[in-house]
Amino acid sequence: MHPDHSSQPRPQPEPRRNTTPYGDELKARREQAGLTQQELADLAFMTRTHIAHIEAGRRIPSLSDARRLDEALQTGGVFARFLPDAKRRKVAKHFEAARELESQASMIREFGLTLVPGLLQTEGYMRAVFRAYFPVKSKQKLEEAVTARLERAHILEDPLTPHTTVLLDEAALRRPHGGPSVMAEQLRHIAGLAERDRLRLHILPFGVGCHALIESNLRLMWFEDMPPVAYNEGLHFGNLIDEEAVVLQCQTSYDLALGDALSHEKSLSLLREITEDYEHEHRSTGMA
Repeated sequence: MHPDHSSQPRPQPEPRRNTTPYGDELKARREQAGLTQQELADLAFMTRTHIAHIEAGRRIPSLSDARRLDEALQTGGVFARFLPDAKRRKVAKHFEAARELESQASMIREFGLTLVPGLLQTEGYMRAVFRAYFPVKSKQKLEEAVTARLERAHILEDPLTPHTTVLLDEAALRRPHGGPSVMAEQLRHIAGLAERDRLRLHILPFGVGCHALIESNLRLMWFEDMPPVAYNEGLHFGNLIDEEAVVLQCQTSYDLALGDALSHEKSLSLLREITEDYEHEHRSTGMA
């Protein structure tokens, strides 16, 4: 008698992996070379996490990363030549290194002094910001910048990582970039992320006065397998900081400012109030 398998659960197919041809080729070449992800990461001076993200189709390497992969796997330049979207994914030169680290971070803490941080910006808001830049961007450069910034925000589609905390000075919410309609949309977007627990939101109200981050915006990033870094940015420059003592000072400044900020719930309440003000202004003036 054959055993009755009718009551036994059937094996379920594995979930479909959203890989890319580029990531699949990297995995195939790595396995053909008999290397683990960690061994390839060591040879290419990258992290195992970044290798895993590229193979899974979640990240696109920088040109320098692609060249190191070619050298490590002796592919004759395959990965550098066929780097996807290389022409579309343009950011300011001084931000390149920070962008690559951003895609690998397990935790990010952002502070915006007068601007909403790029990761959280809506298209209308970023267009208003880019139009105010000098020198003026051509239409093509403007579209490239918008596309690159929107693509960066995809990392927030993962429900868990990177764990994200956003600290905003009230000034970043009150300056009406693009007008009341654009600002209302921007603040609703931030509120939506906070309400879904995709980020922790804290606002430094005007009543606080001076605080530990009053002179600069700041980004802090932590990683699974390398030391944390800090990044700050000004007019036409960016500063990526990896010196341990200075990173610790930046972390301490952030913690001090965070201690002066409103709680998550009170911050959401203030954000909604400001959003309502913008919506009322838009209705009363008819501004687009």
